[in-house]
Amino acid sequence: MHHCSDCGKSFTKIAVLKRHQRIHTGVKPYHCDQCGNSFNRQSNLKSHQRIHTGEKPYYCEQRGKSFTQQGSLKSHQRIHTGEKPYHCEQCGKSYTHQSNLKSHKCIHTGEKPYFCEQCGKSFTHQSNLKSHQRIHTEVKPYFCEQCGKSFTQQGHLKSHQRIHTGEKPYHCEQCGKSFSSRRALLSHQQSHTGQKLYRCGQCGRSYVYQSSLRNHKCSNTQP
Repeated sequence: MHHCSDCGKSFTKIAVLKRHQRIHTGVKPYHCDQCGNSFNRQSNLKSHQRIHTGEKPYYCEQRGKSFTQQGSLKSHQRIHTGEKPYHCEQCGKSYTHQSNLKSHKCIHTGEKPYFCEQCGKSFTHQSNLKSHQRIHTEVKPYFCEQCGKSFTQQGHLKSHQRIHTGEKPYHCEQCGKSFSSRRALLSHQQSHTGQKLYRCGQCGRSYVYQSSLRNHKCSNTQP
């Protein structure tokens, strides 16, 4: 047996030991002629080169999609099998991809690694950052086919479409009234609790409804 002096692992072949030791030494003898990236294994170089050649030898028979790496195919196939091998130790939730687990863990740690360079806001998920950035770019990719209005977020489009469908999925448990949006329900529930969450920054008066605060501000700005 051949032993690694750095970590103590044992190998039956000296060639395998030498290849393993590149992890410790950082030697990457295999270079990509097209972009200059280096790799510690020839197999990793071959896998990388498919980015340039466009070769996708790993094929999903169920969906018909092709992938450059076997690992990517296995990860994709979990969509069909329902396998979720990545578990959160704090709450027990499971995920098909390790990246999704990492993103989820930010909920527990409070970490927000994705920052908006324009306004400084931070987010736990990259998708939330991208959605937020549309405020600055004014890109509105979600369109209502019935009236033509466009929205920055899919959730806002769905909420808007209830105007056309008449759907009111949010119900008040105290009086039974129904609302098309969660925000409208929360605003209504303040009438039961008496909470006045909407405060005028100029005079300090507070209101139960946001619409009441808007009316108050308009009356103050009128000549």
